[in-house]
Amino acid sequence: MTLVSIAQVSYLVAAVLFILSLAGLARQSTARRGNLLGMAGMAIAILATVALALDQSERPVGVTAALIVGVLLIGALVGTWRARSVEMTQMPELIAILHSFVGAAAVLIGFNSYLTEGHDAMHLVEVFLGVFIGAVTFTGSIVAFLKLSARMKSAPLTLPGRHALNLAGLVASVALGAWFIASPSIWPLLLMTVIALAIGVHLVAAIGGGDMPVVVSMLNSYSGWAAAAAGFMLGNDLLIVVGALVGSSGAILSYIMCKAMNRQFLSVILGGFGGEGAAAPSGAAAVEGTHTEVSVAETVELLQSARSVVIAPGYGMAVAKAQYPVAELVARLRSRGVKVRFAVHPVAGRLPGHMNVLLAEARVPYDIVLELDEINDDFAETDVVLVIGANDTVNPAALEDPHSPIAGMPVLQVWQAGRVVVFKRSMATGYAGVQNPLFFRDNTSMLFGDAKTQVEAIVAAMPATEPVSA
Repeated sequence: MTLVSIAQVSYLVAAVLFILSLAGLARQSTARRGNLLGMAGMAIAILATVALALDQSERPVGVTAALIVGVLLIGALVGTWRARSVEMTQMPELIAILHSFVGAAAVLIGFNSYLTEGHDAMHLVEVFLGVFIGAVTFTGSIVAFLKLSARMKSAPLTLPGRHALNLAGLVASVALGAWFIASPSIWPLLLMTVIALAIGVHLVAAIGGGDMPVVVSMLNSYSGWAAAAAGFMLGNDLLIVVGALVGSSGAILSYIMCKAMNRQFLSVILGGFGGEGAAAPSGAAAVEGTHTEVSVAETVELLQSARSVVIAPGYGMAVAKAQYPVAELVARLRSRGVKVRFAVHPVAGRLPGHMNVLLAEARVPYDIVLELDEINDDFAETDVVLVIGANDTVNPAALEDPHSPIAGMPVLQVWQAGRVVVFKRSMATGYAGVQNPLFFRDNTSMLFGDAKTQVEAIVAAMPATEPVSA
């Protein structure tokens, strides 16, 4: 069997492992296995690709090997450093910036492929599409990174005639594509790249902060298609398969999240096209009232008398690193006979599955972590709800105020419970910039301060035994 045949078989095995990895990542209980399968598939793919590169290189084998080892070492060192130093709260922006690397790679591969390969029509189409998708992914991911890391305002950029600008850029790119295929030249490719870079910036800049979790998954899809395009240009079947897997799964996730937020899928990915009514916060109803504060001791009394408790976590829990004391509080309550569950909104945090990862990290049992549609009907029969760092996902204005920026978005209806305790540092608005009427309701109390500190104080003040009487 030749080395090429061995590499093709290795690519097939790697592709199967990647598919099994995606299947494993669909559930918390199998996510670790899914990660391990994905890692194994990537190791096989890298080894097979390196072997082919050494075999087919026109340079001396030693030079090629040194270049490959140098690149792998740099990537491994940087990746290890970032994996060890990144905070869980920084994961959304880290993923966004990693997507930009995929886009940049597709652009560079496209230009290299055009300059070094033949100019048949099919190859030119592959190059043009690969560079276009890669350029949009590159700048769009950078803007998403800037927004998620608070280096750029989360409010949508609403330029006059912004949809016409996007359409004009697309039409111009199609015209440049026709020129590029009819008369191959570097100039139409360069001009299209500049336009695509601008489209990427404008598309994501026009999307508001409340929709950023969808943007992250959307850019994940874009990066997948960019990788698939690079696979076509390089003639690498595995890269095509992996790119298609990432692109399609990212698109499906984006669609699911749009449904969870009552957003139109095409509206979000086209920079808010057709969604102007939901994007204008100026018409939102003013929130009036006086909030009620509660102490740690009073919160402990509420929990000791409760039979059913639901915890609704949000980005604030991640910022405070409160998942560990929260898990300890849950164990303490369950040992006293209290029914405790978690209510996780599909877009809680700033990344799909953000809260699930945090809770799994703290070893919270999977079976008590429920999604919105699994638990929303149970709040009316819940004694106490602890809202820890969540804001927009528990905002009743989404259902009651048609002019709110988050109008129509399904939310956790925590206000139906007997008592609600909200853990917050202040009365500041959430990421979508919307005040929350929940904070002023009669059955809601505010427990101000660092969430981790306050939960630890509650745990310390709560006896470990003496279960709730029947």
